[in-house]
Amino acid sequence: MNAPQQFPFARQSAGPAPLRRPGSIRRTTSIDSDWPDGFGQPWVMTGRARDLLTPFEGGDTPLAEGGFRILASPAREILEIAIEPEHPRARELVGVRAGGASRQALAEILGDLSGTPTFQLLDDYAGASLVAGWIWSRWSDDWHDRMASQRQKSPGASKGRMVNICTGFAEGGSSLNEDGSVDHSDQSSTEVGPLANPEDPQGWHAMPVQEGRPLARRARRIDVWRAEGVLKVDAAFQDSGPNPQGSRTAIHEYRVYGEIEEGSGRLLSLQALPHILPFRECPGASMKAARMVGKPVGDFRQAVLDTLVGTIGCTHLNDVLRALADVPRLARSLPRGG
Repeated sequence: MNAPQQFPFARQSAGPAPLRRPGSIRRTTSIDSDWPDGFGQPWVMTGRARDLLTPFEGGDTPLAEGGFRILASPAREILEIAIEPEHPRARELVGVRAGGASRQALAEILGDLSGTPTFQLLDDYAGASLVAGWIWSRWSDDWHDRMASQRQKSPGASKGRMVNICTGFAEGGSSLNEDGSVDHSDQSSTEVGPLANPEDPQGWHAMPVQEGRPLARRARRIDVWRAEGVLKVDAAFQDSGPNPQGSRTAIHEYRVYGEIEEGSGRLLSLQALPHILPFRECPGASMKAARMVGKPVGDFRQAVLDTLVGTIGCTHLNDVLRALADVPRLARSLPRGG
């Protein structure tokens, strides 16, 4: 068996968001996780999102906002849910477990919200809930044992076997133990600073300060503008949380740049930069992401899953790319001229 290709650890944050460009739209989303009753108990996930137009003449104009509050079980089932704006069918998601089932249910029940900030947040519930518990590793010496115990109690879970689910967990990789479970002994993470640019504090929607206990945050940013006859995209993603030393630690961070033909919606070019990733195999997914070039971005929520499957893709980079499906809708609100 050939071992998968390894790379230097990705340990360099891109830093705060760039200054907003005149004539652009920025979508920012965040999903915060809190465990009021401790690890292994139901936890609260709070989603916040905003679409913000920056006109050519300056200033800013909010276009849309969204949010949710979900009480999730240790098995990542939705126990309670409330969304903003309110929707009469939202409670039909109660009992759905995060993952492919939650995304299928979301499309069937709340498909009319597709393209909105709220839909993006709910689509991201699957990935955010998968990663959130990692922050306890910063605060608890026995986190790995507690995670293993929790998996054994979770119905329908993989019992920790992760072989070939993504590039980072390819068979034979340094990220895996002999039984196929994750080897956390050589897992990398990086200290990070604020997401908001101090010269542009309005560039992110308001997010509460996280400190003093295990809390997690999945944050996304998508900037869209016109230049050189195409749509330009600058997207960023980070999974992070506070640590006992008083700063923040991130386990995932990507930056993605793309160009899209506005008329057809086809992706013309793509550059995916792995800034922070946990294992030496993980950066390999960034090179394979170019397979999405030529495809219509409006179809990316499904097309990414069909194209960057298994060891070709990265679960978290795939979600960055899937979120680009909303770019054509955002672009319809871009101002003309300059």
